[in-house]
Amino acid sequence: MGKGFFEVPEAINEPIKNYAPGSPERKAVLEAYKKYYAETVDVPLYIGSEEVRTGTTKTISPPHDHQHSLGTYHLADKVHVSQAIANSLGARKAWAAMAWEQRAAIFLKAAALIAGPYRAKINAATMLAQSKTIHQAEIDAACELIDFLRFNVTFMAQIYGEQPESAEGIWNRVEYRPLEGFVYAITPFNFTAIAGNLPASAAMMGNVVVWKPSDSQIFSAKVIVDVFKEAGLPDGVINVVYGDPVMISDIILDSPDFSGLHFTGSTHVFKTLWKQIGQNINRYKTYPRIVGETGGKDFIVAHPTANSKQVATAIVRGAFEFQGQKCSAASRVYLPKSLAQPILNFVKTDLASFNKPGSPEDMRNFITAVIHEATFDKLTAYIDQAKNDADAEIIAGGTYDKSTGYFIEPTVILTTNPKYTTMVTELFGPVVTVYVYEDVQWAETLQLIDETSEYALTGAVLSQDRYAIEEATKALQNCAGNFYINDKPTGAVVGQQPFGGARASGTNDKAGSMQNLLRWVSPRLIKETFVTPEDYRYPFLG
Repeated sequence: MGKGFFEVPEAINEPIKNYAPGSPERKAVLEAYKKYYAETVDVPLYIGSEEVRTGTTKTISPPHDHQHSLGTYHLADKVHVSQAIANSLGARKAWAAMAWEQRAAIFLKAAALIAGPYRAKINAATMLAQSKTIHQAEIDAACELIDFLRFNVTFMAQIYGEQPESAEGIWNRVEYRPLEGFVYAITPFNFTAIAGNLPASAAMMGNVVVWKPSDSQIFSAKVIVDVFKEAGLPDGVINVVYGDPVMISDIILDSPDFSGLHFTGSTHVFKTLWKQIGQNINRYKTYPRIVGETGGKDFIVAHPTANSKQVATAIVRGAFEFQGQKCSAASRVYLPKSLAQPILNFVKTDLASFNKPGSPEDMRNFITAVIHEATFDKLTAYIDQAKNDADAEIIAGGTYDKSTGYFIEPTVILTTNPKYTTMVTELFGPVVTVYVYEDVQWAETLQLIDETSEYALTGAVLSQDRYAIEEATKALQNCAGNFYINDKPTGAVVGQQPFGGARASGTNDKAGSMQNLLRWVSPRLIKETFVTPEDYRYPFLG
């Protein structure tokens, strides 16, 4: 234990650099981008102190330049997954016993490394691996990951400081133990910050972790590993494996020492894992913690009093930043008939000002590629279907090309059917569907929004009428874990807008807040009595 009550450095959100032409940060990230592009990387498994190269590999390619190879990564087999579990458990005793301020220092150093010498590297890797523009990479891979690491240290200190009252003659205290066993972290392709935070937040609280990044994010995941190693994270605390997700999960969820799942990804996969955990419940030493953030079918609703240009900007940014590949991206829009045409005209004007989708290396591009061919094929099938359906019309975009990269033009579908396929189904791409309602049907439209989707992640209302805002806030209270008033439904900031949703969108454990870290500890109450009774008789017996 430490020898003092330590104040952690004040957590402040990392300032976002603007990467304007001629700026030093723009020069640095382009140099890092070109360097990574010209080299080839060989990404091993990280198991204990070993970098394991199995010889069974897959190629890493940029989504916007899919014929180019950035290198390869090695695939785990069953033995490697078992070794990762064993190394985690082998590291657990020393890591769990380490004083909390020593653990905190490791992750604060990691934040400082990302803010400084690794900033251009992690941004460039994210631009290449996930085809993010520099702005999207900066707010994700640099700023949000830094914020997660710094604010989580603050939250950790607050948790440890939360102690019970003590009566005369006794001392009550709570220690926040790490979970008994290991945590399984499964991370998505779309946010480098999430990829870093899911294993790190559990590890910060004294847990050991087996981490499986998305196959489409391994290039930038390696930079995260490099940062953690340089920051001094001991071997075995976070073990990293890639490969067949079903095989990896089967072995991990079969272990009696499995104690928690920290997941971001698809609703279907999360439900499958939850079911599997339930079927295996009798073999575990403890009830596993299950934390998941999954899908979204996120909405924007405009009231007849809304500002048309503000609504259009919320649609364009909310639906098309990072090609709509955010679980919070605007995917269904409800416009009043009186404002629909002006709003859609503004949207069309904005889209016409975009460059043709291209590489993030060209910083004039607002739109780049979707993540891989399977996503491209799925999205274009919906676009083609809308071209043929009587109750849908493509009013902007609708073209695509995968000859060089997986490029899809930002697409707006206008439908007369509020339950049209693309109003209901999570697409996860640069496609947004608009439904126009009669102005007098505001209340009915709010009910429609609440009933349309199984998801409940984010949503936004735009209005200049405070009564309408209050009405929407109440009517839509269960269909968005993050609800935005007069803004787009994306862009949650760590420490300011804790993120997560309910229904089919996850367990709503709010990443970027103390609530999430509480899931990775098991409190123990210690009551110490100073003068111990020596007679069983209570006064009433007299």
